[in-house]
Amino acid sequence: MRGTNQSSVSEFLLLGLSRQPQQQQLLFLLFLSMYLATVLGNLLLILAVSTDPRLHTPMYFFLGNLSFVDVCFSSTTTPKIHGSKPTFSCLQICPSSPGSLGFLPST
Repeated sequence: MRGTNQSSVSEFLLLGLSRQPQQQQLLFLLFLSMYLATVLGNLLLILAVSTDPRLHTPMYFFLGNLSFVDVCFSSTTTPKIHGSKPTFSCLQICPSSPGSLGFLPST
């Protein structure tokens, strides 16, 4: 007898972090401070690698490039998470076709 799972998931509900306005503002400020620390730290690392001639080695070259990529990814992802106002909404994720996910606002 072969034991396989015969169930399938047709939708997935992703709830926000909080629905209380005070907690939403606190979470917004927390994530904003983490974003700013990430960007500032990476920019300082790029500045240090580019200005100090002792750090012009392959390891620091790649570390500077990694920091640049991290700044780009953080600057692309974080504004999408925050949106135009400090709220965390719900999303309903439904498979639109096999192998892909469609994102729909939850009602």
